[in-house]
Amino acid sequence: MLPVAMLAGFLLYTLFRELPFLHPAGPALVTAVDVLQPLLIFSMLFLSFSRISPSELRPHRWQVKLLCLQCSLFILLALAAIFWVPAGTSFRLFIEGLMICTICPTAAAAPVITYKLGGDMAGLVTYTVLINLANAILVPLFVPLIHPVAGLSFLTAFSLILAKVFPLLLGPCLAAWMVRYLFPRLHRRIVRMTELSFYLWAISLCLAITMSVRALFNARASGTIIALLALASALSCALNFAFGKHFGHGSVSVTQSLGQKNTVFAIWMGYSFFSPVSSATGGLYSIWQNLFNSWQLEQKRKKDNNI
Repeated sequence: MLPVAMLAGFLLYTLFRELPFLHPAGPALVTAVDVLQPLLIFSMLFLSFSRISPSELRPHRWQVKLLCLQCSLFILLALAAIFWVPAGTSFRLFIEGLMICTICPTAAAAPVITYKLGGDMAGLVTYTVLINLANAILVPLFVPLIHPVAGLSFLTAFSLILAKVFPLLLGPCLAAWMVRYLFPRLHRRIVRMTELSFYLWAISLCLAITMSVRALFNARASGTIIALLALASALSCALNFAFGKHFGHGSVSVTQSLGQKNTVFAIWMGYSFFSPVSSATGGLYSIWQNLFNSWQLEQKRKKDNNI
C-alpha cells in the first residue's frame, strides 16, 4: 500500500499539471486538501487513542528522556535556522527538513507495528500523547521566528498556528476518551473498525504526496535540493531509530516511539508552516521508516519460526 499510495499521489498532481482544463479548479482543490488533510489526521489519531484506556497509560523514565531529546534537538535546529542559516538557501531547506523529522510526533500506526513486534502499546500511546503536546507548543512558538510574516506580529502568528495545531494533535485524545465513557456502545463499534485507520492512512498519504510533488514542481527544486532533503530524511530516520534503541536498551516500544513518525502530519506541517518544498522530507522519511519496519517484521517472523 505504501508504494501504491505514494505513486497515486505523484500521478494525481502530474495528471492535473498535464491537463490544462483542470487548472481553473486548482485553488478550489488546494482549499479542499487543506480542509480534508487535518480531518484525516484527526480521524487516524482518534482511532488510535480509542483503543487504549486512560487507565492503561503509565509514565516511564524513557518517555522523559525521549521527550527531552526531541525537543532539545528541535530547539537547537530552530535557533540555527533563525540566527545562522540564511533564508532561501539549500542548506536552510536541509535544516528545516531535519526540524520536521525531529519534532514530528509518533505515527498513529505505530501501535500496530509495536504490537506485531511484541512491544508495550500502552507505553507508546502515552508517549504519543506527550509528544503531540510538545508539538502543539513548540511548532507555534518557533515557526513565526523562522518564517516571519510581514505585518503579522509574533503573538498573532503564534495564535493562528496554535489554533491549527493544538486541536489537531490533542483533540483526538480528548474526543476518544469522551466517547469511551459517554457513549460506550459507539466506542465498541469504533474499536471493531480495525481496518478503517489503514484506509484513512492510505488516502492521507496519497494527498500528502500530491502536495509535496506540487511544492517541488512549483519551486522548481533542483537535483541538489532533492538530494539534500533525501539526506535529511535518511539521516533523521537512522538517528531516530538508533537513539530509540539506545535509550530503550533495545525495547521495541521505545524504538518505535522515536523512530516511527506521523509522516502525513510531517508533510502537512511542512507545506503549511515551513518552506513548502521541505514537506518532501516527510514523504521521503515515510519510505525509509517503512523499509526499516518491513525489515523488523521479517526479523521477528524468522525469530518466531526458529522458536
